Amino acid sequence: MTDEEQKRIFSKNLNYYISQSGLQQKEVAKALGYSATTFNTWCVGKILPSTGKIQRIADYFKIGKSDLLDDKTHLIGKPTVKGVTIKVLGRVAAGVPIEAIEDIIGTEEIPEDLAKTGDFFGLKIHGDSMEPRMFEGDIIIVRQQDDAESGDIVIAMVNGSDATCKRLVKYASGIGLISLNGKYEPMMFTNEEILEKPVKIIGKVVELRGKL
Repeated sequence: MTDEEQKRIFSKNLNYYISQSGLQQKEVAKALGYSATTFNTWCVGKILPSTGKIQRIADYFKIGKSDLLDDKTHLIGKPTVKGVTIKVLGRVAAGVPIEAIEDIIGTEEIPEDLAKTGDFFGLKIHGDSMEPRMFEGDIIIVRQQDDAESGDIVIAMVNGSDATCKRLVKYASGIGLISLNGKYEPMMFTNEEILEKPVKIIGKVVELRGKL
């Protein structure tokens, strides 16, 4: 395995455990005693921390060091018990109800208790706008809903285009759809633009899984 491959695997595993913890990247960095800037270089796969630091991170998440260093793509997010099968879509097309979309690329299982809380579908991530948390080809589990809380990761449609995955931020005057990748500018909409374009939320991301 090359150094670049090891950095990417570590980055992916680290971001998975951060997402599972429900904390922000900066919160984990602070808890571990590292600067947000240094910690981010590990999260984006730019630098691989020392063995001692990797062990410290593993201890924080109560996992083994191998859970951060080994390729867990085939294991991350897979349910341990049989549950309810949902469709995984390659994309969500504007103007087409979820149940009518034919771009089905696979299936996933979700726990029965989760399935009882609403209607769900899986969606394949395209592009790098949600890195370093979500990578090209990752699968997200989405609960269908037309609203969400500020800070939630949502699936939204803008101006009749296909659905996009972004972090929702609410303001008194409107909303922002924010990419996690800093190279993309935030998409900002006034309350008037939300109605005119329109901007519609169709679901909330409840879980990130590895590639199919």
